[in-house]
Amino acid sequence: MQQEYNPQSIEVAVQKSWADRDVYRAEENSDKEKFYCLEMFPYPSGKLHMGHVRNYTIGDVISRYQRMLGKNVLHPMGWDAFGLPAENAAIQNKTAPAAWTEQNIANMREQLKRLGFSYDWNREFATCEPDYYRWEQWFFTKLYERGLVYKKESEVNWDPVDQTVLANEQVIDGRGWRSGALVEKKKIPQWFIKITDYAEELLASLDTLDGWPDAVKTMQRNWIGKSVGAEIEFKIEGEAPLRVFTTRPDTIFGVTYVAVAADHPLAIQAAESSASVAEFRRECAQSSTAEADIETMEKRGIDLGISAQHPVTGEPVPVWCANFVLMSYGTGAVMAVPGHDQRDYEFASKYGIEIKPVIEPLEGELDISSQAFTEHGRLINSGQFDGLESGAAKSAITAWLVERSLGEERINYRLRDWGVSRQRYWGCPIPFVYDAEGNASPAQNFPVTLPTDVVMDGVGSPIKKMSSFIDTVHPLTGEPAIRETDTFDTFFESSWYYARYCCPDLDTAMLDERADHWLPVDQYVGGIEHAVMHLLYARFFHKLMRDVGLINSDEPFTRLLTQGMVTAETYYRIDDDGKRTFFNPADVELQTDDKGKVFAAVSKSDGQPVEIGGVEKMSKSKNNGVDPQSMIDKYGADTVRLFTMFAAPPDQSLEWNDDAIAGGSRFLRRVWNWFYKHQDVLTAQRLSPVAELDNANAATKALRLITHTIIKRVLFDYERQQYNTVVAAAMELMNALEKAEWSEMGVHGNLVLAEAAHALVKILAPVTPHLCDYLWSQYGNQNWLFDDEFLVLDESALVQDEITYVVQVNGKLRGKISVPADLGKAEIEHRAQEDENVARFLTDVTVRKVIVVPNKLVNIVAN
Repeated sequence: MQQEYNPQSIEVAVQKSWADRDVYRAEENSDKEKFYCLEMFPYPSGKLHMGHVRNYTIGDVISRYQRMLGKNVLHPMGWDAFGLPAENAAIQNKTAPAAWTEQNIANMREQLKRLGFSYDWNREFATCEPDYYRWEQWFFTKLYERGLVYKKESEVNWDPVDQTVLANEQVIDGRGWRSGALVEKKKIPQWFIKITDYAEELLASLDTLDGWPDAVKTMQRNWIGKSVGAEIEFKIEGEAPLRVFTTRPDTIFGVTYVAVAADHPLAIQAAESSASVAEFRRECAQSSTAEADIETMEKRGIDLGISAQHPVTGEPVPVWCANFVLMSYGTGAVMAVPGHDQRDYEFASKYGIEIKPVIEPLEGELDISSQAFTEHGRLINSGQFDGLESGAAKSAITAWLVERSLGEERINYRLRDWGVSRQRYWGCPIPFVYDAEGNASPAQNFPVTLPTDVVMDGVGSPIKKMSSFIDTVHPLTGEPAIRETDTFDTFFESSWYYARYCCPDLDTAMLDERADHWLPVDQYVGGIEHAVMHLLYARFFHKLMRDVGLINSDEPFTRLLTQGMVTAETYYRIDDDGKRTFFNPADVELQTDDKGKVFAAVSKSDGQPVEIGGVEKMSKSKNNGVDPQSMIDKYGADTVRLFTMFAAPPDQSLEWNDDAIAGGSRFLRRVWNWFYKHQDVLTAQRLSPVAELDNANAATKALRLITHTIIKRVLFDYERQQYNTVVAAAMELMNALEKAEWSEMGVHGNLVLAEAAHALVKILAPVTPHLCDYLWSQYGNQNWLFDDEFLVLDESALVQDEITYVVQVNGKLRGKISVPADLGKAEIEHRAQEDENVARFLTDVTVRKVIVVPNKLVNIVAN
C-alpha cells in the first residue's frame, strides 16, 4: 500500500478488475432473491451533468447495498435516444441525428464507467436501434387489433415555417420557440391510444403502491382527475341540445350563462354572421391551450346572441364563447354558476352577467359581494329543493333530471387519450400504410426502419420528402401504398424500456419469461418532474403488456425514490437592452470581507463586477452547471460520489459547495492514511468481524460499543435510504479510530481495531466502492468485497457495564458521572448530587426535583 492516496490510479485499476471479471453481469439462474434496481435512463446529450451523477449514484448505492445483502441484482443502463434535441443539434452542427446520438452515447458511456457505477453493460441498448423499436411497432399493431388504437383529427399548435407541430411549452407569446413565426391552430390527423379505458384501474391501483411517495401518487390522482357528477342537457331552439358536465348539480338554479369553446359548433356558426365573433375565435386560436396558462390568463368572452333553456326553470340562459373553455375537454361547454365558482364570478362581474346565490353556509351569513361562495352548504332560491344540504341536493336534483330525460349520472376523468404521433423525424416510425383511398392498415414486417442518412434543414421532417421511405407495397393487397411518416412520441420508448432490459438479446419476441423473473422493478430512481407523464405512461404500458399476455404483474415499479435537484449560485450581468448574460461559477471570483462573508463577485476574464443571483437548479440557461468530469479529474470518482450522498438526503435538493467536495476529499485521505498507518496490524488480522471476546477490558468494550452502535444506526439508515447520515456515521467511526488508544486495549486491541476497520469499509463500500474494494483486497480478503456479507451487528457489544450521565443543574451542564448500568433511579439521583463538581452548585439551595433521562441525563431543578 503506497503512502499517498492517488484516487485516479486506484479507481482505474479497480474498474479494470471489475470489467475483466464481468462482476456485474446479472444471471437468472441464481438461487438468490432477485433485486431489480433502475434509474431513469438518460437522453444522450453528450455530457453528464451533476443531476445525472446524483441520480445514478443513488441507484448505485442501493444496488451495491442489496448485493451485499445477498441479493441477485439486476442494474442495467441504456439510452433514451430519440427526440427533438438531436434534430436541433443536427441542424446546428450540420450532421445527421443518428451520428450525433451515437457519438454522444460513446462519450456518456465512458463518463458513467469512470464513476464506477455497477451496471450490467451486457444489457445496454439505445431506443433508436431498430432491434429495440421493432417491438414497440409490433406492439402498437397488437393494440390496434384490440381496438385500443385509433386515428382522428386533433387540434395542434402548428409552426408554418418549420412545418411541425409544437408542444404547448414550445409556444412562447404565440410564436414558435425556434422560428419565431406566429403559431396557428390546425387540425391534423393524429394517432391515439385509449388510456382512458384504463383510467379507473390506473387510479385504483395507486393504492397498492406503498413504496411510492405520497406526493407522486397525489399528482397522478389529480392528473387522472376522477369527477362524479351529472351531464345535463340545455335545449336550444333549432339546434342540438347543449350537454354540459358538472360536479355540482346542487348549484343548477344558479346558472346564469353557458360558455362554449371557440371551436364549438355554436361558436363556428355564430362567426359566420358576426365579424366580432369571428375575430374572437381567431384570437383564441393564437392563445395557449395549456391548462396552466388558461388558469392564469385573462378570462375573455363574447355573447353569441343565442339562448339556451334552463333545464329546471325553463328560463332563457345566454350562451357565451369563452377563452377558458376547451373543445378537447368534456363536451366543450360548461354551465356557469357565478355565485359559487370564482372563475365564473370574475367573468360575470366583467361582463355584467347576473350573479345569483343558491347555496348558503350552514353557519354564518352568505356574502358574495366580492367573491363566490364555493363551499358546500344549504340550498336557497332553488324551488322545491330549498333547505336541502348540498350532498342530498346533488342526488335529488340528479334524480329529478334523469327522471325527465334532461340529464344522467356520469363519471368523468380529466385524463385524455394519449396522442402518440409526432410530425418530427428523429423518432420511431409509426407502422401503418395507406392505400389509394387513404385507408390505414398496420404493417406486417418489422422493423419499419427509420432512414438515418438524411439532411436536416430545419423545415419539416426529411422522411416526408423521401419517396424511398414513403412508397411501399400494401401488406394485404400487394398494391402500391404509402407509409405513415409520423413518428412516435418519445414517451413511447421510455414506457417499456425497463421490461426490455430483462431480455435485450431476444430477437424472436418483445419479451420472454425472463421479464416475469425480474419484474416488477424493485427500486426505481428519478426526478419528480417525471411524476405524471413518464410514470403514468409506464404504468399504462405495463397493464397493456399484461393484457396482451407478455407479463403477469400489474405495476412496473414497486418502490420509487424521487431525488432532489442539484442547485448552485447564479451570476449574471444585465446589458442595456435588459438581457441577462449568465456566468459559470468557475469563471467568477468571489470577494469576501475579513469574516469570510461574500459581498461581491467579478468575472475572472475581465475583472468587472457581476451580479450575484439566487441559488437555482443547475441548467444550461443559467450557466451554473458544474462539470462532473472536472471534479472527477481533480478529486476522483469516490469523492464526487461521497459528496452527492453526504450533502443532503436523497429526496431533498443538494446545493453545490466547492468547500464541501474538498472536505470529502480530505476525509477519504484520512481514511487512507489511517489504513496505511495500521497496515501491519490489518494485514495480520484481516478485515473481519470479531468473535465474542473473553475478559475484554474497558477500553476494548468502549470501542466495540461505538463500532456496533454505529453499525446498528447504519443498518437502519441504509434501509430508509438516508445516505447522508450513513456517511456521517462513517466519519464518526473514523474519528473514534483516530482517537483510540491501542496501548490501553490489551491483548484484544488488534482484533478490535480490525473489526472497526472492517465496519468502516463495509459502511462506505456502496458509496465509495473503489477505495473500499482496494482496501479490502489489500488486507488478505480473498473473496470480493461486494459478494461478502454486509455489516454484522453484535448485540452483546451494545451491553454496557457502566453508563455515563451528563448532570445539569437548572439546565446547565455541571458535571458527568459514570455508574453501573443496573443502578436504580434513586441511587443515580444520589450520586449525581454527591459528585463534587455538581455539589458546589447545590450549596445554599433547595433541590425541588430531579429528572433522570435513562442512559443519558440527570437534571437537578433547584432554587
